[in-house]
Amino acid sequence: MARYLVTGAAGFIGWRVSEMLLERGDTVVGLDNLNTAYDVRMKEYRLGLLQSRPGFTFHKLDISDRSLLEKLAGEKFEAVINLAARAGVRASTENPWVFVETNVTGCLNMLELCQRNGIGKFVFASTSSIYGANPPYPTPETAPSDLPLQPYAASKKGAEALAHSYHFLYGIDVSVLRFFTVYGPAGRPDLALFRFTQWISEGRPVQVYGSGDQSRGFTYLDDIAAGTLAALKPVGYEVINLGGHEVITINDLIRVLEKTIGKKARIEHHPANTADMLSNWADISKARQLLDWQPRVTLAEGVQRLVEWYNRERAWVREVLTP
Repeated sequence: MARYLVTGAAGFIGWRVSEMLLERGDTVVGLDNLNTAYDVRMKEYRLGLLQSRPGFTFHKLDISDRSLLEKLAGEKFEAVINLAARAGVRASTENPWVFVETNVTGCLNMLELCQRNGIGKFVFASTSSIYGANPPYPTPETAPSDLPLQPYAASKKGAEALAHSYHFLYGIDVSVLRFFTVYGPAGRPDLALFRFTQWISEGRPVQVYGSGDQSRGFTYLDDIAAGTLAALKPVGYEVINLGGHEVITINDLIRVLEKTIGKKARIEHHPANTADMLSNWADISKARQLLDWQPRVTLAEGVQRLVEWYNRERAWVREVLTP
């Protein structure tokens, strides 16, 4: 039984990673500042599920606050799994400062915690957005990532570079995971699959930016969490894509949801956002080789699970704000 520090534990991915660690008998110390980047009811729901489990301890702390290093001085963990982040390409154009504070300074604080406390393993959540415009498809980790298109991607690139410097200076073993579009039950309400599920279920207009021909390689939450746990193995310093194997356009995704929910979508088109990438599609050859990982949940199965969860929790989830 090992002890892990998971930041962003009340977040979408952090919650499921924490659950999986607890399910296999490990103990988890979870950090989260429960910010209002999106409707905090979602974070409180996930946190409540974790707090009902033995082996989980929670601290309401902000990883960008340097005083956290003193509060956790001397704490020993098998690894730090840094999943706390400000996420969202559009939101980062509105308040880039908070993205730098959380994603860069917060990552630095967690790396410094590893260095000071003798923690030898660091797992960091990065993003497919780092690949910028017109990468090769499917996109390998070797694709250029020096020209990010938004402050969000730029902040993750900066954090990756910091992680490498701590690997070089202090020998910390680092797995950088570039997540592609993640979905599933209790997902972020600012992402397409949650929003579309709510809007179609409740008969609200489905807001589509651009033509809807832009595509994404969607990855089910459990697959991403399993890949994150696999990345706890020693790798030295590696950047690894974790992404979906089924790429689908937004228009086709809406059709899948219509069929699963049993209702027709009322679509409203809006101008495309320049911060959005036209496509993402992961080359996961490296994840297969290093981690023996590949996504297993099909899009049809994952969407069915999401809709079933939504219907079970509909009494309150229907009111969750979907910006």
